[in-house]
Amino acid sequence: MAGVSSKAPAFFNTRPTMSDFDNAVSPTPRACVPALDAILGKTFKVLDDGFVRAVDYMGSDASLVQAARVSYGEGTKKASDDEHLIRYLMRHRHTTPFEMCELKLHVRVPMDIWRQWVRHRTASINEYSTRYSIAIDSAHATDPREWRTQSTTNRQGSGDPVDPALGQALTDEESAFHDECRKVYRARLERGVAREQARKDLPLSTYTEAYWKCNLHNLLHFLALRMEAGAQLEIRDYATTIGREIVSRWVPFAWKAFTDYALEATALSRHERTLLGMIARGETDPARTYATANGLVRDGKPGREIRELEGKLADMGIQSPWS
Repeated sequence: MAGVSSKAPAFFNTRPTMSDFDNAVSPTPRACVPALDAILGKTFKVLDDGFVRAVDYMGSDASLVQAARVSYGEGTKKASDDEHLIRYLMRHRHTTPFEMCELKLHVRVPMDIWRQWVRHRTASINEYSTRYSIAIDSAHATDPREWRTQSTTNRQGSGDPVDPALGQALTDEESAFHDECRKVYRARLERGVAREQARKDLPLSTYTEAYWKCNLHNLLHFLALRMEAGAQLEIRDYATTIGREIVSRWVPFAWKAFTDYALEATALSRHERTLLGMIARGETDPARTYATANGLVRDGKPGREIRELEGKLADMGIQSPWS
């Protein structure tokens, strides 16, 4: 799209300093994380013109431990004990202490990806208004190599990359479409049409910006879903940037526990656990009988649940009896 600018609206760039507070003579005695303080306001680029940056936070790993200790008095004293406590909380899903920490981000994201983002209704959001202001002059342009076919096994997922020649043609068409949409939008504004109406035909690839504030418990739930391999690649890029570049610096103990017990862990259903035990004991035929009796295999064909189990077995290097 012509006239693309990565400059954020001015009001998004303002951050209070200690001099803004009349009686402030020293920093507030609250939890501080030097590793996160060092990157507050730093822009982490995502996609072609998107970004994520941390602008404020409350709490730290120590805050999680402090909140948990309220339940049982003095508790642990060593840093190693603190890490073990956080891992215990994560492992046993004691989520309340994680709600005591909050992170505020400033994000620039295409509107189609933002629609998925705001499905997570546990955050506080203030978004750039295209009723009040002119729409951001930028839209997500797809690289010719990034167009994907529709998945044949997942109705809401992608398959393999399209042919390179087709990818280039699609990108050329997209660029022309973006230019035409912006031309129509500007012409409406010039003729006095209200901004709230002039915007109606802008493409969903148009970037929007927002402040997004979320407690750590719900933030980790967001990351667990949006960093998962089945999530759309574009929102996965945002989630990965938030997790690996920001959250890992903010709460390193919690991040490691989350990685071990959620992000890179494998959950097993009752049927899956039973079948895994049979397979481990070499009971291949009983495993097939069990799967058929419980509707996991029909007419000799593995259902979706069995296919998902096969993926888990493959990750563990275990041969599936249905292969």
